[in-house]
Amino acid sequence: MNRRHFLKASAAGLAFSTLKSYGLDFSSTKKRVGLIGSGWYGKCDLLRLIQVAPIDVISLCDVDSKMLSEAADLVSTRQLSGKHPRTYGDYREMLAEKDLDIVLIATPDHWHALPMIDAVKSGADVYVQKPTGVDVVESHAMLAAARKYGRVVQVGTQRRSTPHLIEARNLIQEGKLGKIAHVELCCYYHMRNRQNPPDSTPPSHFDYEMWTGPAPMLPYHSLVHPGKWRAYMEYGNGIIGDMCVHMLDMARWMMDLGWPQKISSQGGILVDAQSRANITDTQTATFDFGDLQAVWQHRTWGDPPDPEYPWAAFFYGEKGTLKASVHKFDFIPRDKKAKGIHRDVAFELEQFPEDKTEKRLEKHVAPAIRGHMKDFLNCIETRGTPVADIEQGHISSASCILANIAMKLGRTLEWDPIAHRVVGDEEANALLARPYRKPWIHPDPEKV
Repeated sequence: MNRRHFLKASAAGLAFSTLKSYGLDFSSTKKRVGLIGSGWYGKCDLLRLIQVAPIDVISLCDVDSKMLSEAADLVSTRQLSGKHPRTYGDYREMLAEKDLDIVLIATPDHWHALPMIDAVKSGADVYVQKPTGVDVVESHAMLAAARKYGRVVQVGTQRRSTPHLIEARNLIQEGKLGKIAHVELCCYYHMRNRQNPPDSTPPSHFDYEMWTGPAPMLPYHSLVHPGKWRAYMEYGNGIIGDMCVHMLDMARWMMDLGWPQKISSQGGILVDAQSRANITDTQTATFDFGDLQAVWQHRTWGDPPDPEYPWAAFFYGEKGTLKASVHKFDFIPRDKKAKGIHRDVAFELEQFPEDKTEKRLEKHVAPAIRGHMKDFLNCIETRGTPVADIEQGHISSASCILANIAMKLGRTLEWDPIAHRVVGDEEANALLARPYRKPWIHPDPEKV
């Protein structure tokens, strides 16, 4: 047995033992898996799934043929069978095979809704990256499709499966903070791209027409692909849609919150107007839950108020304060005689040594993805509701989108979660669905 086969066999053994702790056994039937979007996070998600379950990755799809080929080669070295997955440039052709038990979706944000809806229609259970959609209506349609076709859908808001944050949540649930009436959410990373490349011709290995899909067709330039599309509102919802969705979802999970009743937001491009990026560099949003307000702030310039927590949530309670991030948490009791609690992320590098060398892997996030995948697999077997069920992902995603609408209109929005409408504001309701570029058709929650 060579070293590579030994490592893969060891990983498979660990996967079996991990799943058996959940009462699961895939020894007789391996789940057949396909991935749509084989870039950075698509590989992060898929390779973590391989680490926790003896799956059979049979299909990969991407509009970048070079990226797709490299991903297929990598997967063949990581899955125990050593098989190369089939590759596709159009996800519809992959799903038409109807031979997938699980579909992972890690495309740019504007491509989350249609593949997810088509995947559940094909009979697959789905793990879809956050946010659920780029507009409220398509996000709602994703929820409707999951329920209509009876599929398990886990959203990639993996804070809900982060080991140290589960412990932090327990502190809140046990009443250690007392009454909490204010939560601050923030991101002060300098993540708004400031480059100004000229328009150019897409590379021959990249299908820009298909990549654009239902989004507006813009002149191609080097920031579009790979990965820098987040700088443009045409493909996402800015930093609030990218980063706030995680922290808002974490706060909602920790405190068992549903929909905010009212949402307001202010901001814009206040510092860096020179770059091609059109997302805000400064934005504040308030999510009003009645007896609690969660306030978001992002700046892509300057310094964070707390350098130890540049992307985080701060829970202010009568009995103490909880600071929580992807890297750690600190509970600081108001009683100076009481002892505080500090926890750091557990990397699990010895249990999963391939994490040490994997390209672009966020090592501190890997344990959370593994936990998220295990929860997903458990719910596939039990047909239960995963911790980041599509409904929870929809609430968090749509709330962030509504904040952008509130900022655009310059007024507070009151949300009716039953009617899925903004109360008494038809101008706002007209913005709940974005126009789709032909021939793509916007999904309708009533007709999925």
